[in-house]
Amino acid sequence: MTPKKIVVDTDLLVEHLIHEGPSAPGGGPSVLRKAESLFFCYTTVFNVIELFSICTSEKEIEAAESSMHALKILGLNGKSGKNLGLVRAETRTVRDLDMLIAGLCMESKLPLLTGRPKRYTRVKGLRIVPSLAVKKWDTVEEILRAVR
Repeated sequence: MTPKKIVVDTDLLVEHLIHEGPSAPGGGPSVLRKAESLFFCYTTVFNVIELFSICTSEKEIEAAESSMHALKILGLNGKSGKNLGLVRAETRTVRDLDMLIAGLCMESKLPLLTGRPKRYTRVKGLRIVPSLAVKKWDTVEEILRAVR
């Protein structure tokens, strides 16, 4: 069976960095860790930009770099400009980085795992997996039933 693929949003990368360590809140694995045990996880170059833009120390930068090692990063190619332009034309009310993230997910035909599903509801054709589904269920099939 080929592994299912999913794109991880910035909020879950941040949650993972906060969640790791001896004083982590909540117990159990972060959403990212659980997703990595079930899916082949990607993120986008725009999520990486967003993540590093909020780092305020060398320690945070190192932690962010470390969290990227297990993820494949989706980037831009020649076809992307057209596709992202078409998504932007339809979603002018969506924040620019969110629109670019959504566009790369749609171009790659991959769902977006996010703790902020409402940010993406105006993007037609984007498959959204709420992070609550990963917290609640233990199989890929159960989680993907929550896709909107």
